[in-house]
Amino acid sequence: MRVVADLDLCQAHQMCQGEAPDVFGFDAGADKVTLLQEHPDESVRPQVQAAVRYCPAMALSIEES
Repeated sequence: MRVVADLDLCQAHQMCQGEAPDVFGFDAGADKVTLLQEHPDESVRPQVQAAVRYCPAMALSIEES
């Protein structure tokens, strides 16, 4: 899987970071989420799916490889 974050849509709620902290970080200077792992291990799929589902700005998605 590949995680995609549309930083133009990101509103810095940081919900994704709470759901999948190993995959999503936060850049305070830019006030945007950062991707720590674009291709995370399959074991964190449930956390990444929750982050995508709960993103208030709908800025996250998963692409299957």
